[in-house]
Amino acid sequence: MTANHRVPRLNPKLANFKLCIGRSRIERYGVFAGEAIPARKRVIQYTGERIRVREALRRAVKMLWAGKAGRIYTVRLNRRWKIDGSVGGSGAELINHSCEPNLTMRKIHRQIFLYSFRKIKAGEELTVDYGFRCSVPCRCGSSKCRGTMCRLG
Repeated sequence: MTANHRVPRLNPKLANFKLCIGRSRIERYGVFAGEAIPARKRVIQYTGERIRVREALRRAVKMLWAGKAGRIYTVRLNRRWKIDGSVGGSGAELINHSCEPNLTMRKIHRQIFLYSFRKIKAGEELTVDYGFRCSVPCRCGSSKCRGTMCRLG
């Protein structure tokens, strides 16, 4: 089954708080806090297959050439490597973009973790600023929305 057609799920062993997947007002599915999360706490680890940047590009091009309207769940680990959350992901790959996020990504010892910026209420959707380098339209709905997922400045 491909990442586009699988039933989304979370790996609770990689989350430090109760989290759940639900329908998102931003995009398809999202990850929601199942309990209050204090500020500056590790929330979940972003896991998946570790692949070279070149392989990530090959997979994206292959998907586009096949005419698939799928999502790409890769996060840059460093100049050479990415983590593809669609293969063995923790569920963190389903966290949607927001221009006013409540999480931030940190790379620690060749691993990626998501930490809370501020206190997150139970039931609140978890979000992170993707900071893409290209212009991808944003639908986060935040009053501070830039209109693009591209990091400005």
